[in-house]
Formats: sequence, C-alpha cells, structure tokens
Amino acid sequence: MKKRLAALLCALLLTVSGLPAASALEGEAARAADTLTTLGLLDATYDLDAPATRARAAVLLVDLAGAARAAAADNWIAGFLDLPASIAQEVNYAARQGWINGVTPVAFRPDGALTANAWSAFLLRMLGWSDADGDFTISDAAGFAQRIGLFPIAYTGALTQGDLFEMAADALTFSYQDGSATVIGRLVSQGAVSRSAANALGLLNPALTARQAADRCTAAVFRLDTYETEAYWKDGISTGEASGFFISADGLAVTNYHSIQDAVRAAAVLSTGDVYEVESVIYYDPGIDIAVLRVSQTALKGHDTTAFATLELAPSGTGDLRVGDTVYAIGSPLGLGLAVSSGIVSATQREVDRYDLPCVMSTADISEGSSGGALLNVYGQVVAVTSGAYVYGNSMYLAVPIDPVLTADLTGEGLTLEAVLDAEAVG
Repeated sequence: MKKRLAALLCALLLTVSGLPAASALEGEAARAADTLTTLGLLDATYDLDAPATRARAAVLLVDLAGAARAAAADNWIAGFLDLPASIAQEVNYAARQGWINGVTPVAFRPDGALTANAWSAFLLRMLGWSDADGDFTISDAAGFAQRIGLFPIAYTGALTQGDLFEMAADALTFSYQDGSATVIGRLVSQGAVSRSAANALGLLNPALTARQAADRCTAAVFRLDTYETEAYWKDGISTGEASGFFISADGLAVTNYHSIQDAVRAAAVLSTGDVYEVESVIYYDPGIDIAVLRVSQTALKGHDTTAFATLELAPSGTGDLRVGDTVYAIGSPLGLGLAVSSGIVSATQREVDRYDLPCVMSTADISEGSSGGALLNVYGQVVAVTSGAYVYGNSMYLAVPIDPVLTADLTGEGLTLEAVLDAEAVG
C-alpha cells in the first residue's frame, strides 16, 4: 500500500512539475512583468490589460535608470501643478534630466494615456538620444526605436500596461548610446539590481538563445532589392532579392558581391518597411564574394533616420570558430521577410571552387534570397556572410568568412553600382 501511495505521489509530482509556470501560460506581457518584478523594478500590483499611464511610465523610467535613490534625494521642482505626492519625486527628477516632458509647461497629466511614441521618447532620452539635437522626432520615436533595435516589434497608439512592461523588459539588454553599458549592466554595477537576480534571468549571459538573437539582431538585417536597369528602378520592379546587414549606424552594410553584381541600383528594405537607397559600393571582392555598401539615411519610403541598428563583427573573424559551435543565420529567404535559423558549424575551412577563401559550412538553414545575410556566433557577432549551399546534400550551407572586412579600408567614397558593373565588365 505504501509503495502504491509513493508511486501515485511521484506521478502527481511529475505531472505538476511538468506544467508551465502561470506566467508562461499568460504570454509575453506577463513574462515581462515577472522579469521586472524579480529585478525589483516593478511592484506586484498591476493589470496587464489596463491602460498605461504617464505616471506609471515616469516611475518605471527612473527605476530603469537606477535613479530611485537620486530622485528621492532631489528637491528640484519641474513646475507641474498636477502631480500627486506619490510620484512627484520621480517625475520632477526625470524632467530635470530631460527624459520626460509635460503636456504643457505646468501640466504633466499623470493619469493621461501613454502612447508608444511618448514612452519611446522617454526611453531614448534616458539612453542618451536627443530629439532636441535631431536624433529622432516625437512623431516617429517608436519607429526610430524599432529601427535601431530597441524594440523587436512595432508599437503604435496608446499602450496597455502589458505593452509598457514588454517594452521596458526589451530595453534591459539594450546599450546606452555611448556604448558604455547595457541598461541591466548599469543597474547591476550601480547596485540597483541584484546580480544574482539578473543572472538567474539570463540577462547577463553573453551567450544568446535563438530567441534572443532574433530579438536583438534582426533589426540590423535587411532585404536587398536589386535592379538591373534604370527603367526597372524607375518602375519599381526589382530583378533580384538578397540580404544584407549594417555594421555602422551611419549606413555601412555588408552583403555578398554576387547579390549586386548585375545591379545598377539597389535598396535596403528594413523590417519596419522603411526603404533606403544604396548610394555606393565602398569595398568589394568577387573572389571572396563580399561587398560593403553605403546605404542612404534618407528614405525612399518611410522615415529618414539618423541611425541604423548594427551588428558587431567578431574581432577574430572565424578564428575562434570551432566545429560543433552553435550559429544563427539571419536573412530574407525567398524575399518573404527576415527569418532566423540555428544550427551548428560543420566545418570552418571548407574549400569550395568558386570562392578564393575557405568557407564556413553549417546546418543553419538558408534559402535563395538569404545571400548576404549574417551568420552569427552565440554572442551575436558576425563570423561570416551566408552565401549558398551544396546542390546535393542536406544541411550543407555555406558562408564566406567576414575576416576580409575587418582589415578592409572602408573610408573612401566608393563607386556607384553601375560603375562597379562597368569595371568588372571591362576587367
């Protein structure tokens, strides 16, 4: 009887332990709220579906900045006449820092609806961006935040508290504009957040999961539309689709040479839908199948931008890559939109006839249109450029090493796509 009871108890425990946590059943907003609560940045009283208010945003912003103690000790008054005592210190402090603004010089409207643009502007200012200096506009703050990779998805209109918490949780792993630290890194270094709590949530782990790579890196990758004649360009009829990724905020981008070799015009199409013309080719090498492009910051469609999201190049290129390492491929397969796949490195020095340098071979799936995309290590650094696959065989995908870009001179004005085409035709 005792054995039967023990067996039943074990079965019950196994059943219970196999159930997901409540937050996992409730969705992304609940997980974000749990993260913020665990870090001590949010109290446990909230309604995810309730409208987010400007008051809640101001308090959360100060907490994200690790400035709760500084706000409590600051007696500066912004001049808002409608602040309840419960939030006055945080609002006044954030206003003094230039992070937030009132609806009028004397009204903050703490209970007013919080919009995606307003919350994005608050966060961007805290992170070191400035609308006053022209980094972004209030009317496009949420779009700019998405373009630079602060948020992985688009937010518009009035926010719920769940939206607010998701956006705040996304900001934790984003870097300040000066590159000094991530939000969570600074919170930990300041002692505002427990290191053990941040570690338990995986926020300080340099190795990224596939989900984290997608969230943090996709904004820097684009679909590359190419046009073989000026007539096709004028009519908006692309003759080829590939991929590319930014390596500098002002528009330097990497792709395959074969992605542009027949083009006289090209355009980068971001995940936001914004479209920017390729101005010039700064560096190219047909033998290693790499090209570095200069992309305009003036939009053909959508919004002009002062910055693009970027990917970091692995400092040693493929030097530290080993067979069996996990890698992530991000590109625009079949022109259907950006996609992420994961796999392992099958070979680091695979000789292939059509390439002058040995390729990286991996099992991270790519398809036609993925050419020019990024192959990332688990730290989110680019190790190679996805280029092709063996015609026969499964899971045998090729990427050319990023190493030549590390030493290339990228300071020149470059050539137009048409000039590159003409030069190669003559050569």
